[in-house]
Amino acid sequence: MSEHEFKVTTTPTVPGYKVTHVYGIVSGLSPRTRGVGGVLKGAFQSIGGGEITAFTSEIEKARSDAVARAIQKARQLGANAVIGLDIETSDLGESYITLVSATGTAVRIEPE
Repeated sequence: MSEHEFKVTTTPTVPGYKVTHVYGIVSGLSPRTRGVGGVLKGAFQSIGGGEITAFTSEIEKARSDAVARAIQKARQLGANAVIGLDIETSDLGESYITLVSATGTAVRIEPE
């Protein structure tokens, strides 16, 4: 594994690697809201049923941002991997704010 390569996995191990140091838990958060136009578009799409594409891209961006923030925190600790990554979403109150969080364990790994 090169010095700049960073591994991320939802499993507690990385096949072919051993954990040599555990730095601890890292998290990345990404709260998102849709503008008025997006909310209206989503409301109209919900009338017909099916996927609400107005929200799909925002949730994908939020997930990507949350994972990137967790990786950034892990790198700052000296880690070269995050294991056990868990991604969760929740709504904040009765608003149009969705929070995406990515939490895992920052570790240093090396080939077995």
